[in-house]
Amino acid sequence: MGKIVVGIADMKVSNNPEDILITHALGSCIGVAVYDPVVKVGGLLHLMLPESKINPQRAKQNPFMFCDTGVPLLFKTCYKYGAIKKRMIVKVAGGSQIMDEAGHFNIGKRNYATLRKLLWKNGVLIHAEDVGGVVNRTMELNIANGEVTLKIPSQGMKKL
Repeated sequence: MGKIVVGIADMKVSNNPEDILITHALGSCIGVAVYDPVVKVGGLLHLMLPESKINPQRAKQNPFMFCDTGVPLLFKTCYKYGAIKKRMIVKVAGGSQIMDEAGHFNIGKRNYATLRKLLWKNGVLIHAEDVGGVVNRTMELNIANGEVTLKIPSQGMKKL
């Protein structure tokens, strides 16, 4: 099995059952894993910020940084591999209050709210999630079976 690292503000999609997509350090960032069990195509996005309008130039350079530009690209890339929206299983992790205990910026909450609204507008449900709190998460998507695993410091591994 090959582990493919998805960096911060990055996305990877695969249809190779040998692959495991993994992203580290999901604090206020959000990891979005999508998987079509029929064609066994999956993708993982590590988004940082809710809306590209705060920096359209940056969004052009790296659309994966923002929820409103990264999530549509994640789905469209999976479609190229034969995935169909209504079959896709969506799992979400992250959105913590890290380095912002007073809640001045609420980036994690804003990321999550923007994601939910975007998915809802497009008729997509979140099947499982682990969001909020004050923890960092590592998220893995196994392309062979669509299983999503989280590693949370002090909590260990858990299936999502």
